[in-house]
Amino acid sequence: MIARGKAEKRAARTARLSAALRENLKRRKAQARGRAQGPAEDEPAPPATIGHQPEVPDFRRNRGRD
Repeated sequence: MIARGKAEKRAARTARLSAALRENLKRRKAQARGRAQGPAEDEPAPPATIGHQPEVPDFRRNRGRD
């Protein structure tokens, strides 16, 4: 049998976790909506990369051999 104290603690924990999950979902949805709108006006646009390869670090062990 579950004591009354344990049942109340379990119910409180479940309610607390449910509320945290709802808030997390709201925050993630707001972030996704913000990303979908694109960059804000005061944020600079990323540089154009048409025909330009970005500088990529070389992580090969033996860089001299190709």
